[in-house]
Amino acid sequence: MKIGFIGLGRMGRGIAQRLLDAGHDLVVHNRTVEKAAAICRAGAGYAATVALLCADREVVITMLADDAALNAVVSGGLLQSLPKGAIHLAMGTHGVDTLRALERAHAEAGQTLVAAPVIGRPDVAAAGQLLIVAAGPKAAMERCIPLYQAIGRRTVETGSAPESAAAVKLANNFVLGCAIEVMGEAFSLVEKYGVAPALMHEVLASGIFAAPAYKVYGQIIADEAYDQVGITALLGLKDANLVMAAADAARVPLPSANAWRDRLLGAIAHGDGDRDWAVVALEQARASGLR
Repeated sequence: MKIGFIGLGRMGRGIAQRLLDAGHDLVVHNRTVEKAAAICRAGAGYAATVALLCADREVVITMLADDAALNAVVSGGLLQSLPKGAIHLAMGTHGVDTLRALERAHAEAGQTLVAAPVIGRPDVAAAGQLLIVAAGPKAAMERCIPLYQAIGRRTVETGSAPESAAAVKLANNFVLGCAIEVMGEAFSLVEKYGVAPALMHEVLASGIFAAPAYKVYGQIIADEAYDQVGITALLGLKDANLVMAAADAARVPLPSANAWRDRLLGAIAHGDGDRDWAVVALEQARASGLR
């Protein structure tokens, strides 16, 4: 397929490489041109503008950090230049209201929006083992199957409305973020009693919490490896705000979200915004008088 790809950040680079390796005709664009160098050396084309990238593409994928970046790309050439009948496959984590508005705009332009946010860290993306949460019109979803197969290990379809995929991805990030925050509390508690963090991680990873979320993030917390970034604390705060906005719109109370968001805010206030979002555990340690 003729694929355009916008957004070569930590996740985007791995996803784009998987598409190229699967034999798709890939053209990329990134605000920072240097980030496109490696994949262009591997065989991808480069478009200097969003409009040039969209010109003859069947599907344009965006993997962008937030709603502001997505809206800038859409208004900066994607909506005007994407051919009629083409698909915009939005793979970043975005707000429900943003996707609702974007779905309407694409429909008016004769295009189709499919939302397919992904679950997994950058190493998982590079290995093609992402979990994809996808939603959109049936015909467009079927056209995207070869792309899903190149990118992920499994695709979960949540319906025909793109906003449903956003709701599931945000809910997943909410659960994961709260799990990390609670682990931070637990690690601080046992450390106060002289227990090494590595021992607490061993208990979690060997018992009923022997799941990737607790194994991976528990190890990061035990090692204080917050500079091995999968998702930054700043992006975590973005997700927390999107979760709370979605909950407000649907009148769903999420009391745990406030504790998670407050720890993220504290970590960012202490200068840790660009570190992995598990740094909320360090913020908890500070609040506990341990750091």
